[in-house]
Amino acid sequence: MPSTEQLGHAGLTGWREKVADAVAPPVASKSPVSEDQARAIVGGAFFLLSAYYVITTVARMVKAARE
Repeated sequence: MPSTEQLGHAGLTGWREKVADAVAPPVASKSPVSEDQARAIVGGAFFLLSAYYVITTVARMVKAARE
């Protein structure tokens, strides 16, 4: 079973990975998390935002179809 960090890293592709690479070092230096953990957190956040967008879009489509 993949670790939490591996799941977070799965959300990092393209520009999202570049954002995580830029954000991770300053976050790691100012908090008790490692750079790898900071990258995983950013990847998880991007994944959750994407899932939220898809879910709300589908909900709007279903609502429009019912009207």
